Amino acid sequence: MSAGLIAIIVLALAFDFINGFHDAANSIATVVSTRVLSPRVAVVWAAVFNFIAFLVFETRVASNIAKGVDPQVVTLTLIAAGLTGAIIWDLLTWWWALPTSSSHALLGGLAGAAIVKAGFASLDGPFFLKTAAFIVLSPALGMLLAIGVMRGLIFWFGSKPPGRVDRIFRHLQLVSAALYSLGHGGNDAQKTMGIIVAALAAQGLFQHATAGHSAIPLWVVLSCHAAMGLGTMSGGWRIVRTMGMRITKLTPVGGFCAETSGASSLFLATMLGVPVSTTHTITGAIVGTGSVRKLSAVRWGVAGRIVWGWVLTVPGSAAIGGITYLIARAIGIPG
Repeated sequence: MSAGLIAIIVLALAFDFINGFHDAANSIATVVSTRVLSPRVAVVWAAVFNFIAFLVFETRVASNIAKGVDPQVVTLTLIAAGLTGAIIWDLLTWWWALPTSSSHALLGGLAGAAIVKAGFASLDGPFFLKTAAFIVLSPALGMLLAIGVMRGLIFWFGSKPPGRVDRIFRHLQLVSAALYSLGHGGNDAQKTMGIIVAALAAQGLFQHATAGHSAIPLWVVLSCHAAMGLGTMSGGWRIVRTMGMRITKLTPVGGFCAETSGASSLFLATMLGVPVSTTHTITGAIVGTGSVRKLSAVRWGVAGRIVWGWVLTVPGSAAIGGITYLIARAIGIPG
């Protein structure tokens, strides 16, 4: 491997670590806010299931990410610019305590760099359109599933003493949090795998499958899951507070409902090979859970601020990625 390729792999794993750090809230916010687990235990719980997701899911998402930009256009400089755009956007939104999508930041950063280099024709249009559609579909699906699950739980448990219900769902939330973390690791870690594979292909060290999804090297799979797991263990408490406490007040039954609904959405998307936002999915599920009892239980001002963060993620990260690519070329880096 060349020094440039090793640097790209390190940068990609740094993004994966930040993804775990930034999106830790997605996996643990509900279980922490309901006080089922302490923050320290929750991040370890989530990190373990982030890591073992490679045993459960095929790498369809990674294969699609790797082919999202025309392989003839992809260079190490372009990939580095895209990763830089995603990393800077993730750090900015972490500082602003906004639960935005690391997935869409990554796609935006890559798209911005590719457009600056070779125009819109360099992008895989159907792949990006499908991903854009899921910006709307993933939170909507999470919300609808949460409303259905919550109404069903109220029907079955509504007449039981609240204390008893809480005790039951404090245990069940351990399962739902594990499932959501599994879905998070299965979908999000694969995006970084796709970036590393694209870099390997640009150097002639990987051949994309002509049909179906490509077999990702095991060392890529394990390193990406490990980086995400370590990032999750580092926490991300600014966003945890927004997700778990500021959108709506959650009880153990509500936390179970949100996590189960979000996990179902992620499992479906990962099996279809669609890179969705775990942030969008769990936010929709939390809003759906809170709205079942009464609409005023949801702090719509906070939810609206989050949605604005979603809207700005792709153009914001694309602009940073494009500018980074221009700077790299201006200072003489080939690309």
